[in-house]
Amino acid sequence: MSTPLSRRTALRMTGAGLLGLGAALALPAADASADVPASQRFDLSQPSTERFRSVSLHETHHAMQGMAYDNVNRRLYIAQIQNGSDGDDLCVNELTIEGVLTGHMHVSNAGHGVSIGVEPVGTSSYIWMECDSDAHSDAGRGTALARFKFVDGATPSSVQKFLTGSKTITCATDPANNRLLVRRNEGGSMYYSLFPLADAAAGDFSSPLAHFPQPALGSGSVTFQGYTLLGSYLYTLDGTGHEDPADIDSYVTAIDMNTGTVVQRSLTKAGETLFYREPEGMMVYRTVGGNLRLCFGFASRPDMTSLERYASVYFKDVLI
Repeated sequence: MSTPLSRRTALRMTGAGLLGLGAALALPAADASADVPASQRFDLSQPSTERFRSVSLHETHHAMQGMAYDNVNRRLYIAQIQNGSDGDDLCVNELTIEGVLTGHMHVSNAGHGVSIGVEPVGTSSYIWMECDSDAHSDAGRGTALARFKFVDGATPSSVQKFLTGSKTITCATDPANNRLLVRRNEGGSMYYSLFPLADAAAGDFSSPLAHFPQPALGSGSVTFQGYTLLGSYLYTLDGTGHEDPADIDSYVTAIDMNTGTVVQRSLTKAGETLFYREPEGMMVYRTVGGNLRLCFGFASRPDMTSLERYASVYFKDVLI
């Protein structure tokens, strides 16, 4: 008599031999398949707290995009478009969690930087981000993932590239569980795929822990602005920039990666007094004391005529 397959075993069989260094993800037969250990999630209805407000990044004329935090080496990384770029050349800023700029790297022909990840390796931080943009313009988006060591003032060297030939690909990292979440266009729809970070760094994408389509966010179209993950939950940020705080439309959403369904969606007015506040980027940060925080960023400006852009970060920290 045959032994019934577990969901993880079935998922391994679906993807085995089809994924690898430079290979594209094959779509599982089902819309959603996952086997991620259940975890607590952040309560998005709770108030937000300011981490830092209105700091200048290395590229003064462009808004912040994705962000990630190295919880081992205590470094924050924020992506943004380079000054003078055609639109797809990015800058990765290094900061303290208090918002003090400590370094930067320029990454050419990368994409838009909606989301990035970071992997601590000893005393070094390795950046995960999109690369090989499909257009030298603001419309350019990554077609592969790059992994490289952050070196202040340098350009990436010894770059590993994964999942080449993708469309609109980005990623995020779970610092508590050492996982990599990949978001990309598959067959005209956005899908998420979750992997052990060590497997991904070794070029092994054969055993996704989860693979599911992005669920609808709200009742109509939304402007997607970032995502992150912790445990079995994905968190997304969407909304547009507004001069009038009364028009704020920024939402944080929690999605169960085992079912691919929205479990909570909450309007956030964090940083509502920022001028032309626009939601940008998400990450999970662990304090020195071990508390986990769901962080999300906002770009702002001094006034509507200024080219200068600021970055601010807020967080929620109540787990349920």
